[in-house]
Amino acid sequence: MNNLDNYDPSDVGRVNGNLCGLPFDYASAQTIIFGVPWEVTVSYNPGTAAAPQQILDASTQLDLYDFDNPQGWQAGIYMPPIDLDLLTKNDYYRQQAALIIDRLERGESLTVEPDLTTILAEINQAGADLNRWLFDRTQTAIADGKKVGVIGGDHSVPLGYMQALANHYPDFGILHIDAHADLRDAYEGFEFSHASIMFNALKIPQISKLVQVGIRDVSQVEIDTIDRSQGRVVGYYDSLVKQQLYSGTTWASICQDAIATLPQQVYISFDVDGLDPKLCPHTGTPVPGGLELEQAFCLCREVIRSGREIIGFDVCEVGNAEWDGNVGARIVYKLVNLMGL
Repeated sequence: MNNLDNYDPSDVGRVNGNLCGLPFDYASAQTIIFGVPWEVTVSYNPGTAAAPQQILDASTQLDLYDFDNPQGWQAGIYMPPIDLDLLTKNDYYRQQAALIIDRLERGESLTVEPDLTTILAEINQAGADLNRWLFDRTQTAIADGKKVGVIGGDHSVPLGYMQALANHYPDFGILHIDAHADLRDAYEGFEFSHASIMFNALKIPQISKLVQVGIRDVSQVEIDTIDRSQGRVVGYYDSLVKQQLYSGTTWASICQDAIATLPQQVYISFDVDGLDPKLCPHTGTPVPGGLELEQAFCLCREVIRSGREIIGFDVCEVGNAEWDGNVGARIVYKLVNLMGL
């Protein structure tokens, strides 16, 4: 597939199973987007496992003209079919994880009858299996010369992709947009928790820098981790950034300052709860405050303007609702176009 002769980018979006209804397949597309319907460890609002489908459904409503990369779509975007077997496994392990979360929230040990430690081990193994699943697919796509993006699910999802990138880039940084630092060690006992993605990412030695923007719901242990990182992790906390803005500092200068600390190759990890919750109200763990969408795009755009390269991205924690899918689709499309520059 890739017959552009009869394709009008200004026409109604085609419902053909591909993002934005674009006429590309794996072979003809420059960018491959993997949808990963997984939210086993979500501890507040469920529903993000449906995000890949919500984003796919909403994407045909987007107009394709992008001010940063007007002809970017012509390079091709392809989203393989969502793996329904993963979704089935997610539903099963999500129910098992809920038993553990409920036990912990009641202040009881997992060893109280019925003993839940075996279930916890099974969930941690399922998380490891998911990492391998995504590693294999993204590794293959990178080897085929493709650019890659990932749609979660919860924010635990992209670890396998980060590991695959580490096989190809000896040094890269992460620009992390999020309300949460995600630096907890095995939150609630789950080794691959949505709250542990950056803790796990920092185990990858090729990741030399982590710049976090929008952080506003953070624990003392995470602050301590950042402070002890010797500059490897830099936090742009939402309340402190807002004080700068209120005092007359421009958002553009804050973006430039944040990006200046990153290495040449940059991976963008975009948790939509980093945005104002009005934009994705059904996200897994919404927090008041946050960025406007165009503020986030300005930040991502600065990566390119600084002469750096976006080598990959994920968009996670989009809720199971039409509006959330609409906003999520716009984020995915913007990041594809920026990555293509």
